[in-house]
Amino acid sequence: MASLRLHQFVARHVGPLVLSVAAAECVCLAGASGSGKTLLLRAIADLDPHSGEAYCDEAACSATPAPAWRRSVALVPAESQWWSQLVGDHFEHGVSDDWLARLDLPAAAMTWQVARCSTGERQRLVLLRTLMQAPAVLLLDEPTGSLDQENTLRVESLLADYRLQRQAALLWVSHDVGQIERVAQRRFTLDNGQLHANGWR
Repeated sequence: MASLRLHQFVARHVGPLVLSVAAAECVCLAGASGSGKTLLLRAIADLDPHSGEAYCDEAACSATPAPAWRRSVALVPAESQWWSQLVGDHFEHGVSDDWLARLDLPAAAMTWQVARCSTGERQRLVLLRTLMQAPAVLLLDEPTGSLDQENTLRVESLLADYRLQRQAALLWVSHDVGQIERVAQRRFTLDNGQLHANGWR
């Protein structure tokens, strides 16, 4: 259970920003291409240069070793990264068959070659890989961008359950207005380096 808080946070042309995402809250972020949404998520994950401060509860990014910060504040990128040929090699602690089934993936997926996976399969597997690390904060960069509607809804359902069961804070980038309506408690548009609130429910 943790919150995410940004204080005077700057990443290149984005910011300074002040933002809080509570435990068990999903905040969605929209904006034009090139507005800096991915840059912002990468900076919060301490993958790109930034100034100001990010906090996971009371733990400051600047005072936390990068590997530990990225385990707690985990980025699910739009384009997945793989470092081994076999899918299973990326799941140090395995994965539950139930979670695989919920994303319409067979248990045998752990034996697949990464190269034979479709873009949508890779996207779902990267999400599962991240969830298995039990992060307190999830930074989601269009996690359903390569999925059809059925699998999009599967991912949304799994993330909703994870958010509530783990009391995780979610910052979710999406271009899909319908998705934002379904998943967000609050929503912002990133424009000219600043966040503009445009909805609450």
